[in-house]
Amino acid sequence: MSLNKEKIELSNWELVSVNPNSKNWNWTDIFCFWSVGTQSIISFALISSLYLLYDLNFYEVFFGTIIASLLICFLSSIVGLPSQKHGIPFPVFLRISSGYLGAKYISLLRGIVGIFFFGVQTYFISRSIGYLIRISLFNIDSNLLNNDIFLIFFMSMNLIDWIALLLTLFLQYFLFSRGQKLIRNIINFSALFVYFGLFLFFVIFLAESDYYVTDTLISQLNIVNGLENFRMKNTLGVTGTFFAYYSILILNFGDYSRYVKNYSELLKGNISLVLTSIIFSFFALFIVTGSDIYFKTNSIEINNLLTNPTDIIGKINNTYLTVSVLIFILIASLSSNLIANYIPSQNVILNFLPKKMTLKTSGLFIIFLGLFVAFLWTPFFSQNGSLSIIDTLACFFGPIFGVMTIDYYYIKKKEIINSDIFFARQESVYMYSKGWNYKAVYSILIGTVFAFTTIWNFSFNNYESFSWIIGLIVSSIIYYLLASEQ
Repeated sequence: MSLNKEKIELSNWELVSVNPNSKNWNWTDIFCFWSVGTQSIISFALISSLYLLYDLNFYEVFFGTIIASLLICFLSSIVGLPSQKHGIPFPVFLRISSGYLGAKYISLLRGIVGIFFFGVQTYFISRSIGYLIRISLFNIDSNLLNNDIFLIFFMSMNLIDWIALLLTLFLQYFLFSRGQKLIRNIINFSALFVYFGLFLFFVIFLAESDYYVTDTLISQLNIVNGLENFRMKNTLGVTGTFFAYYSILILNFGDYSRYVKNYSELLKGNISLVLTSIIFSFFALFIVTGSDIYFKTNSIEINNLLTNPTDIIGKINNTYLTVSVLIFILIASLSSNLIANYIPSQNVILNFLPKKMTLKTSGLFIIFLGLFVAFLWTPFFSQNGSLSIIDTLACFFGPIFGVMTIDYYYIKKKEIINSDIFFARQESVYMYSKGWNYKAVYSILIGTVFAFTTIWNFSFNNYESFSWIIGLIVSSIIYYLLASEQ
């Protein structure tokens, strides 16, 4: 294609600037967004493990989570402001610093990671649905699951597993491909519903443990012992661990901030992440400690403290409670898959083929690739180090963030030429060198090399949690020096 005559139209109704009248998200919506990002099995297990299993005192973990939350709030506000102000998602914002073609291909890195984890998380969501199907069949007829048809496996899954997987994919496509209004409702419902569930189990374990849980947690709050044994090194380690968990949400935060009313609402919503972290940590600690006391008082044998909610519920012989927990896990997992994987991937695909893709067609593409990843997860992807490759691709995210934000705030001085964003004319400001800003590309590559080092060089493995920030700092400095040249 010739860029001169091409006048490539890069607009898509889902990518164009949001009409100011449609910017109706407020701080509570962003609070729910961060709550959904927090309410996962991984987060639950991570928080409770840091507080209860490792040789860390309460205040080292507490301050580490607060520092990480504030850092995420700061970075999310930086990258979220341009999208909020101009109503554009991440891939369109990337055009400003990287060029039309640069943004088209560089954003694919985020899309690949998003689609892969969408498939992986879909697989685990389908397991929850599969358990619900098995429980239902068992209650209908306890011998039904011994039928030969359920003993035939293909790609490590039997008939129930395949039905659950296909049902999960259909459910996600049906819910996720209907536009931002429904997405907003899903996020808000999920956040409040899961908090209701956590509160419910909090009350159950509080009643069962006769306040022993409260006594145990209060003993950990001994401020004299806590501050006496406080080690900043441990706090920084916790900070890095929590930041690494949330970092996948930062780069694409503009996909959601574009719908926020104003920057004040955006900032308040981001600050609420601190509150979200504290609330979720409290529930996770109380439930894990309460379940441990419950197991001991009821002579239920466990080898060690259980921090995974699925492990906890597996030890409680109560069908109704098991089904309830599975439903809460299902809702939490669906919504986190939506915000962390589906929406970012969808916007990347729409940006790559803006004239050919819609919400429906891009959704089908994600569903198809997600199915491919999901059914190959157990026999292939989980066995051959695929996660290391995906982690390596994720090392690009910090450097990309650095280039985008330095370009917007210090090179472009917060100015965007709206008429040039969606048309790749030769005279457009964002054409650069035939659609590529090579200064941005070089900066991202150099920053990524430094980020790679923390993963692939064993001497720097202690800094792996900070690879995102290291890449950000290096790429920012390099790009600023290159782009500032007259």
